[in-house]
Amino acid sequence: MSAAAAVAPPLCTWIVAACLSATCGADEKEKKRSYGGGGGGGLFGTRRHLAARRRGGARSGMPIAVSLHPERGAVESKKPDTKQRRVVVTGMGVVTPLGHEPDEFYNNLLQGVSGISEIEAFDCSSYPTRIAGEIKSFSTDGWVAPKLAKRMDKFMQYLIVAGKKALENGGITEDIMNDLDKSRCGVLIGSAMGGMKVFSDAIEALRVSYRKMNPFCVPFATTNMGSAILAMDLGWMGPNYSISTACATSNFCILNAANHIIRGESELMLCGGSDAPIIPIGLGGFVACRALSQRNSDPTKASRPWDMDRDGFVMGEGAGVLLLEELEHAKQRGAEIYAEFLGGSFTCDAYHMTEPHPEGKGVILCVENALADAGVTKEDINYVNAHATSTQMGDLKEFEALVRCFGENPQLRVNSTKSMTGHLLGAAGGIEAVAAIQAMRTGWIHPNINLDNPEKNMDVSLLVGSQKERCDVKVALSNSFGFGGHNSSILFAPFK
Repeated sequence: MSAAAAVAPPLCTWIVAACLSATCGADEKEKKRSYGGGGGGGLFGTRRHLAARRRGGARSGMPIAVSLHPERGAVESKKPDTKQRRVVVTGMGVVTPLGHEPDEFYNNLLQGVSGISEIEAFDCSSYPTRIAGEIKSFSTDGWVAPKLAKRMDKFMQYLIVAGKKALENGGITEDIMNDLDKSRCGVLIGSAMGGMKVFSDAIEALRVSYRKMNPFCVPFATTNMGSAILAMDLGWMGPNYSISTACATSNFCILNAANHIIRGESELMLCGGSDAPIIPIGLGGFVACRALSQRNSDPTKASRPWDMDRDGFVMGEGAGVLLLEELEHAKQRGAEIYAEFLGGSFTCDAYHMTEPHPEGKGVILCVENALADAGVTKEDINYVNAHATSTQMGDLKEFEALVRCFGENPQLRVNSTKSMTGHLLGAAGGIEAVAAIQAMRTGWIHPNINLDNPEKNMDVSLLVGSQKERCDVKVALSNSFGFGGHNSSILFAPFK
């Protein structure tokens, strides 16, 4: 069974079709008035310089004919040669507490700016934790149709905006989009928590009557629907699904997306993660786990990986998306290449739901397998963007595993983006991959803020200090680990 089949059960497909047929049909006239039918902005509000919309349209529930590519036959008989297929990064999109453009985001990281503040989205005065990496200013205008944006959970809004920004950042103009073979373009953007707010609201509505429930509550709560709607918007018919492996989600999606390109199944893949957990049920759930920092009086000091005074992680929200592309395809369209994806690995601790393995076996195996997959040695790695979330056990065990793997490498530099963004859960690996790539592009790696009192018996010489540092990054390793013992490591290098 394919990965896509495994995560897209027929029930979900039936529910989506039923909901869309029942509800969208009633909105057809309004949609045409607002968005000019099948042209212009389209149902999903695509910007004009992005995907050209398919002209015309069919009523909901009616079959339509789709032209995949003007010069492509219905069946491709020759399997592409995958021996030399290399994967490069040609676009990046972010929605974060520190900015919604890759350069703005990374410049704030280099300056040591914290995105942690008091929560304003709802009244949390009765909670022991009242701080988060909350996005204060965000708009879907020009990216998502207003009616659809109103129905969507924020994780979907973040996902679609970050995905389209990655395309824009990657130079995918309307003309280029028209020329793409859309059957070989895919979307693989996951989420750890999915549409929690949509589902929570549905439960509250159900207390009154099922008639009060949003008919989109089920499909819009599932983690796969963000990737699906973005693909519908773009007309991309290649691999499309989501992966949900808690905080390791983005890395899993990025590695699987790269593998689709390597195997010759696609030429371009949008991949990464998105989450919007800063709602009462999200905050309350992590408070119940006793996992969150309670440093409410000094929010910017709350996330402090590897510091003796850390008291838990800080929730964050947002999305991070990469545009991965097959090298020759990127060259042919004259794309700017930001970095090369070298490889990666997944493993499982098989130990505990939330606690890391005491000997770090799963992490060590993951890093070693990633190096082998990428064809690099431990001496080649001189920068690690660590998972380090500011938890007591997690930070220490990851660092011990890194020392086991790279202890004899005096050039190694290690930092944690979460000291400034908080923990974006399923989106964490996405924005941290962007940070690693930006380090290569700029020659600077960002600081670890709030590392005032490092853990004893740690080799602090490996850790970046409170100021940014010059670094000619040769190969960067980005780690993400999730509840359930999911471990993931991916590697990037400057393109040569």
